[in-house]
Amino acid sequence: MLRENFTSELKLAMKAGDKTRVGAIRMITAALKDRDIEARTTGKEVGEEEILGLLQKLVKSRQESMEIYEKNGRPELAAQEREEIAVISTFLPQPMSDEEVAVAIKAAITETGAASIKDMGKVIAVLKAQHAGKMDFGKASGLVKAALAG
Repeated sequence: MLRENFTSELKLAMKAGDKTRVGAIRMITAALKDRDIEARTTGKEVGEEEILGLLQKLVKSRQESMEIYEKNGRPELAAQEREEIAVISTFLPQPMSDEEVAVAIKAAITETGAASIKDMGKVIAVLKAQHAGKMDFGKASGLVKAALAG
């Protein structure tokens, strides 16, 4: 579904003459083609969850670049990164709130029967399966660790 969405959005952006959106969508499709090539060597197919993960990585990369540009006095490059983040974010589902993340973590801990930090991998695996693209797993892993330690 996302693949077709990228193609149709690219066509619309090209017709509208939106160079920023065209560039960002082409960057997404290029990253996706790289992932497809990588997946061919392992014999796996790139699914929707992996595509969402790829989009999140692209956003995170742009955020890091934006911060570097702002620190080094390059506001025009930071603005370009901000625009690309906005385009990529349109393809991502609405992120979960902090409260929703906490509830999901509690549910995953209960579901896996996790009792200690040794079970953290099981909990994260369940969260990734259920909430791919909606949850920041960098933050979530710290919350899971705290929940299992406490």
